[in-house]
Amino acid sequence: MAKQPQPISPLKNFFAGGFGGVCLVFVGHPLDTIKVRLQTQPKPQPGQAPLYSGTFDCFRKTLVGEGVRGLYRGMAAPIVGVTPMFAVCFFGFGLGKRLQQRKPDDVLTYPQLFAAGMLSGVFTTVIMAPGERIKCLLQIQAATGETKYSGSLDCAKQLYREAGIRGVYKGTVLTLMRAFVVYPPDVPASGMYFMTYEWLKNILTPEGKSVSDLSVPRILFAGGLAGIFNWAVAIPPDVLKSRFQTAPAGKYPNGFRDVLRELIREEGVASLYKGFTAVMIRAFPANAACFLGFEVAMKFLNWIAPGL
Repeated sequence: MAKQPQPISPLKNFFAGGFGGVCLVFVGHPLDTIKVRLQTQPKPQPGQAPLYSGTFDCFRKTLVGEGVRGLYRGMAAPIVGVTPMFAVCFFGFGLGKRLQQRKPDDVLTYPQLFAAGMLSGVFTTVIMAPGERIKCLLQIQAATGETKYSGSLDCAKQLYREAGIRGVYKGTVLTLMRAFVVYPPDVPASGMYFMTYEWLKNILTPEGKSVSDLSVPRILFAGGLAGIFNWAVAIPPDVLKSRFQTAPAGKYPNGFRDVLRELIREEGVASLYKGFTAVMIRAFPANAACFLGFEVAMKFLNWIAPGL
């Protein structure tokens, strides 16, 4: 394994991770909007064509009907939520690595990196669930033609007014379920996400060089591929989460089990993979941008505060 370049600083990880999260949202949000609209589009009546025939049709209709702003609808909620979420996530990863080191220059094994990554996911679900719900509701609002929420804050206020804190956190169990499959800032998924990234960085680092000297294209490749591997098995719980969080109150009294039964009964198993193309197209550039942002921010922090 490539040698760790310097002692690990969870605090630097916190700030660099927040910047990486902002980069991820800016790059990935348009395709996330497409993914949510595909996952939540109504089932067509017999003889009728679906609202969207696929990823590119949804992209075209959104762009024509709403312009570029339509692709970025609902972005305020993930920006507000993702920045602290990724900051805490990367802080947890740095803390997990630090706790397993007996000496500052100890090089961690891949199982230890996996364990450190898992710790990062423990911190994030409380922040993630409300932002995910608000984002999904705003993303599908324009597609349905109904303007119920004027923005992220208005959406949060209305959800709280209608159902209290439970309304804001609707879908948290499914968010956790997705966490236990594969979504970067969650529990075992975080372990796989970070371990894969570190493994790819070590493979791509020339012999005798430090991982801190890795070129931008190689960082992008490692980060993007880590995102692909994670999202490849995350789509079914993500579809359930999107459908549940955007459903009218009381439609699914038994939670995700009702959503799963309805989807399988009415649309078949393939419905669990709605938005697959959009997710795969988004996963590489969004996660590549996240890790590049993280690495650039870390270099800057190491330069201005080497002892932090």
